[in-house]
Amino acid sequence: MKAFGKILGLVLLGLLLVIVALGFALTHLFDPNDYKDEIRQIARDKAHIELTLNGDIGWSLFPWLGLELHEASVATLAKPAEPFADLQMLGLSVRVLPLLRREVQMSDVRVEGLNLRLNRDKNGHGNWEDIGKVPAPAGSTPPVVAGEPAPAPAPPVEKPAQPIRLDIDSLTVNNARVEYNDELTGKQFSAESIQLSTGPVHDSTNIPVKATAFLGTNQPVLRVRTELNGELRFERAVQRYKFEDLKLSGEVAGDPLQGKTMTFSAQGQLLLDKAANVAEWTGIKISANQLRALGELKVNDLDKTPQINGAISIAQFDLAKFVDSIGQTLPAMAEGSLSKVELVSRIAATPTSVAFDNINLKLDDSSFSGRIAVDDFAKQSLRAILKADTFNVDRYLPPKSAQASSAAQVRQAEVASTEADAMAGAGSTPLPEKPSKSAWSTERLLPVERLSKLDVNADLTFGQLTLDKLPIQNAALKASGQGGLLTLENLRGELYNGDFEAKGTLDVRPTAPVLNLQTRINRVPVEKILESQGKNPPVKGLVNLTSTVTGSGNSQQALIDSLNGNASFVINNGVLLNANLEQQLCKGIATLNRKTLSGEPRGKDTPFQELKGNLTFRNGVASNPDLKVRIPGMTVNGDGDIDLRVLGMDYRVGIIVEGDTSAMPDPACQVGEKFVGIEWPLRCRGPLELGAKACRVDNERLGQVATKMAGDKLSEKIDEKLGDKVSPELKNALKGLFKR
Repeated sequence: MKAFGKILGLVLLGLLLVIVALGFALTHLFDPNDYKDEIRQIARDKAHIELTLNGDIGWSLFPWLGLELHEASVATLAKPAEPFADLQMLGLSVRVLPLLRREVQMSDVRVEGLNLRLNRDKNGHGNWEDIGKVPAPAGSTPPVVAGEPAPAPAPPVEKPAQPIRLDIDSLTVNNARVEYNDELTGKQFSAESIQLSTGPVHDSTNIPVKATAFLGTNQPVLRVRTELNGELRFERAVQRYKFEDLKLSGEVAGDPLQGKTMTFSAQGQLLLDKAANVAEWTGIKISANQLRALGELKVNDLDKTPQINGAISIAQFDLAKFVDSIGQTLPAMAEGSLSKVELVSRIAATPTSVAFDNINLKLDDSSFSGRIAVDDFAKQSLRAILKADTFNVDRYLPPKSAQASSAAQVRQAEVASTEADAMAGAGSTPLPEKPSKSAWSTERLLPVERLSKLDVNADLTFGQLTLDKLPIQNAALKASGQGGLLTLENLRGELYNGDFEAKGTLDVRPTAPVLNLQTRINRVPVEKILESQGKNPPVKGLVNLTSTVTGSGNSQQALIDSLNGNASFVINNGVLLNANLEQQLCKGIATLNRKTLSGEPRGKDTPFQELKGNLTFRNGVASNPDLKVRIPGMTVNGDGDIDLRVLGMDYRVGIIVEGDTSAMPDPACQVGEKFVGIEWPLRCRGPLELGAKACRVDNERLGQVATKMAGDKLSEKIDEKLGDKVSPELKNALKGLFKR
């Protein structure tokens, strides 16, 4: 803007010199057209510009010094053949006598067909930088004599400024054009079909102004139609300028809008007080398609680092429709999301930062309050302290891809088929095979490029947070990230009358992102967690869990395949759903009794007092050597693996009858004293979702139990027959022989 003002000032200065020259000719009653060469020379000598007058010069005399120029152009002395400005006609007239009092009183000023061409070359030099300069001839630098000091330049004599008083009836500009071309970047800007008209121009009075123009750029291709109305007031003595009742409106179209159009308008009162270094925009009213906003802005310290303060209020609008109306696309999310957005906030900003304080944001069914700031635009330093009543994260996440949905459906069908077979046979069918297909997506999970540049510090709290379909109460999230290392300092909340806490890091600096996560879960119903993920829970109960795991990769499958760490868990007062371990035990006892079960197998749940164990993760496989389940009247021990890569399991389980305290469901498997304390073997194998429904009697190990029981029976007979007739050493040797 300063360069543009300088250009116009120099152009007007040249035109005034032309007026002076014409006045001289007029006073001698000569036709100024006969003195074009002299006028051009005066322009070179006094204004240091190259003035070309191709058209006629019209003139008038006292009391108005009138002038009309036709087909004129202006160039710099450095490039006289390349005009940077030309016009079709300039018409103005000035009262002569007020000029002697440094007053400029003009009638209507008209400019037709003005073209202003600004160009910056590949070296970064602008053609406007040579305006008013005299090119130095080659070799014109005087030699410096050795030992003779160069003469010191005389200090400039400062004269007090005496502002010229302006008095113009009106100013009219028709069909003007301004273009800017940067050869270094290839960028071009233009303002075409400029129409400007004003009322009387006087100092300290309101000047009606109306202007229209078409603006354009080539990077990106963009076209803007604008119209400006208002009243301009300048008080030059106190350096105070106002634009009252500002109304700016128009339309925008171009490549960024993908063939769509945005209509916009802005209203308000503008003030620039250069003496106080203050600027204000009050009574702001802004609209852009569906968006409507009110506000006010004030800028202090214009001569230093400007400080912006103000407030903004955006009325409720449909953000999704607004984004679509300007040719942009939001990430896929649930239908109706971002349909009700409303914002009220204070604003504080500098040229390098912005902060929204005292935020009151309504987002669909959620309300937020707090602060959001970008401390440094260049570093994208985001800071956020927000408190929300409710927020459903799932609503704004993209739906599962077709690939993930198809894989999930295939797995569900596989599990359902296996589960149906297991239930139909009530444990008499062969063991289910372990799953072999991966249960996880291979799609890219994290936007690594964006995360690596992220500089964030967030402190968020929620009355209720829905995340992955889990209704978390009193949730709190504190996280930070810088230089590619993101830290989850704390994520905690209450879940189904229990609570949880997690913390960890995500390092996206390596080629494969590295995740490190520590979690603690306290008395959360395990079945609720599984049901929220669309799975049929094999177990119910309150789980306590602590874990520390690491993984690397940028997909679900990669993270699971590289999962390492450990965990410990306890489930209290639970139920093994649709899994009757008592029936499995009954079948084993009936087999050893050489009896047939008389009743039909019936499926029912198995309640337990406690289920606990420890897990060691190695490359996606969890080893669990110490599974223990306490059931009234019996104890269950297990040793096996959980393959998280395919969500399969393979366990060897033993059921120990603690006492003949309860009736079995079938006479063929009544528990006698001889069965107490014996570990009855089961094998559990198949999809993890089946739980105990995938357990069968382990016939191979059951034979070992039978052999042991037979050996114990013979030992009893040896004691009975031999009594005290032989030495204890001999009896023990005989017992050992039969137990082999």
